[in-house]
Amino acid sequence: MWGPASMTTYRVGIDVGGTFTDLIAFDEESGELRKVKVPTTPLAPEGGVIAALRAFLEDSPGSEVSLISHSSTIATNALLGQIHLELPRVALLTTAGFRDVLEIGRQNRSEVYNLFVKRPRPLVERSDRIGVVERLDHDGNVLVPLDRASLDAAIEQLRASDVRAVAVSFLHAYANPIHERQVADVLRERLPGLDVTLSSDIDPEYREYERTSTTVVNALLRSIVTVYLDRLERDVRALGIEAPLYVMQSHGGMSAIETVAKRPATLIESGPASGVIAAAYIGKELGLQNVLSFDMGGTTAKAGTIFGGEPQVVTEFEAAGRTHSGRAVKGSGYPVRFPFIDLAEVSAGGGTIAWIDASGALRVGPLSAGADPGPAAYGKGERPTVTDANIVLGRLNPVALLGGKMPIDAERSRRAIASLQAALDLDVDRIAAGIVALVDNEMAKVLRIVSIERGHDPRTFAMMAFGGGGPLHACALAEQLDVKRVIVPADPGLFSAFGLLAADIRSTAVRAVLSVAARLEEARVTEIFQEMEAAGRAELRAQGVAPEHMAFIREFDVRYLGQSFELSVHAAPIAEVVAAFHDKHERTYGYASRDEAVEIVAARLTSIGRLAKPSLARRDLAERVPPSARSGARSVYFEGYGRIQTPVYERAKLQAGNALQGPAVIEQYDSCTLLPPGWRLRVDVLGNLELEQGA
Repeated sequence: MWGPASMTTYRVGIDVGGTFTDLIAFDEESGELRKVKVPTTPLAPEGGVIAALRAFLEDSPGSEVSLISHSSTIATNALLGQIHLELPRVALLTTAGFRDVLEIGRQNRSEVYNLFVKRPRPLVERSDRIGVVERLDHDGNVLVPLDRASLDAAIEQLRASDVRAVAVSFLHAYANPIHERQVADVLRERLPGLDVTLSSDIDPEYREYERTSTTVVNALLRSIVTVYLDRLERDVRALGIEAPLYVMQSHGGMSAIETVAKRPATLIESGPASGVIAAAYIGKELGLQNVLSFDMGGTTAKAGTIFGGEPQVVTEFEAAGRTHSGRAVKGSGYPVRFPFIDLAEVSAGGGTIAWIDASGALRVGPLSAGADPGPAAYGKGERPTVTDANIVLGRLNPVALLGGKMPIDAERSRRAIASLQAALDLDVDRIAAGIVALVDNEMAKVLRIVSIERGHDPRTFAMMAFGGGGPLHACALAEQLDVKRVIVPADPGLFSAFGLLAADIRSTAVRAVLSVAARLEEARVTEIFQEMEAAGRAELRAQGVAPEHMAFIREFDVRYLGQSFELSVHAAPIAEVVAAFHDKHERTYGYASRDEAVEIVAARLTSIGRLAKPSLARRDLAERVPPSARSGARSVYFEGYGRIQTPVYERAKLQAGNALQGPAVIEQYDSCTLLPPGWRLRVDVLGNLELEQGA
């Protein structure tokens, strides 16, 4: 046994991706970062987490883990229908006469001009949607008391079925939860094994369809996520680790597993959120206010925006919906009203498969080779992928990846690309370059979505490129958007795991207000925020946060009276809120109607538990590149230049202050950076690679 004096204490972040599971451990005393990368186990994602932890502990004997932060795609995968994650049978109790709200939804159609378009299948079968006699008005006044006879009939129907969970969503319960809570008490007494989710607890906002959908999604995910988290905790404890376990939520904040298990719908975009948090953290360290976050992994590419130093967040998301060119297709998924980091995503990664369509044209994606069988170069797959194209072009190491731990079969990649020659009548280099160009075009679209389509000029942003493939494609994307500066962080392939160490504990609460601003009393607003803050303090305290590390952000959702959607404005005296809303509306939409009535729709509170962040060591500057940093040279294909004999450098041996001119390839354990002709590179004091256009 190791005595306490010999122990090194680490905080650990673990990100489960589509292809790899990444671990970064932060030494709380020295600031050293330890890194592990293992294959993801898609059908049992906790297996990859435990494998990464086991590898870390074997390489770090005598170490103690003080905290584990984890991001997971299990909620998304369950809604998308992954095998072994079948959704349970769930019932919905709602106000009599309103059981079809879940199916009617909104009038928006995912395909506007398709007369036969199919709406998403309701997550609750009609036979399991049960009306209960009760009625409140929009102010929460009781019009029809809860009818016990109809509730008794509903309970008998539930008892006769194999329903495992029930969602309760009554009309206007956001204004008064009395009937929902009465039903919950009776259900827990008479059907004690049934899991009950109330809309007034999960989403106490107006808009009946969205509130009901959010409640149902949460009810469906609770048993799946709870089982997963229980297995994960059990396996972590079996390794001798007693540290608290936290999970990243979709809004970029962490929460303890006990808290997350009650609101699993907050995990739907857990994985992508951590990368944006890491980009914001590094951006602040570099003094950057505006950053485009670009994450390319093995399966997908994701883009987000950090504006004014803060990740951009939206309050609603369609889970399991389709995307088209990176945009979410409205009406194709299930609305979930929790805060989400605003992301655009496309099926474009290292494992994305190239193919020939019926017209004989080259296509890339959306299918991916994933972790198994993976790209042809990995030795199991046969179909050509983006990774195979980069190997053929000389951009990726043709011998091995992961610091030599993953052998590469370059000839197998060439054969896979060559399999497309018969249809295209091009040489292998041109086909490989075409594959890369097509996937670059798709990824550039998502960067435009989160910048130009959100009203931001990408030329005023730096790009933070990470993920295993991000640094390889970043310069080509920057040229398309006219972004002049690209930052490649120290560990780009493990960057999302690093983001788990840069996140705070965070929870959100919302209360419906629905009042014209001119008639809203300040005392009522104060009372609402005080109630939410008391609950937020209790939740943070339960997760071990000391009072001095707590912070609270108050916001209002505001709109012009009669509008359908709102803008968020920081809370202040009502007159200041109205003025701030006019200004924000003008910035967002180009105009403000300052004479129109303004309505306060909801009050929001974000409760934050501040955690210590990894301190980034600053390095001494060195002018000359050490000769040992250059590991060789190889022929690399560049569009517009053809093949160029290109120097290859080991990133670990480059020093702060070192500068390179393109073309160059910089290799490291978890990624590879491509510096094309016409670009220059400098290593900054934090060890980031800063790439700029212009020789």
